[in-house]
Amino acid sequence: MQKHILIAAVAGMLSLAGCQSAPPAPAKATLNDEAQIALAWAESDVKTAQSQGALWTTAENALKAAKEAAVKGDSAAVIKNAKTASTHAKLGIEQKKLPLLTLGK
Repeated sequence: MQKHILIAAVAGMLSLAGCQSAPPAPAKATLNDEAQIALAWAESDVKTAQSQGALWTTAENALKAAKEAAVKGDSAAVIKNAKTASTHAKLGIEQKKLPLLTLGK
């Protein structure tokens, strides 16, 4: 009799173990509004510079760093890197407007 109770208990435990739910998904990192806006502007500025053939690699690298920080939820790093990306993208566009060579000055 005890053997049957033990078998029933083990079978019940095994069946309940199969019903265990999956572990909860990790919480998604969230950014504050300022970081989200800065990242959006940086993406736009870098895209504009790239379309004009004026994208500096420093702008591209800063945007990449901002996106990596966004994944981690680090708003301060997103803002810092996004501002750098925007500034360098705009500087690249301004540089493109300058003459390639100035003679006689």
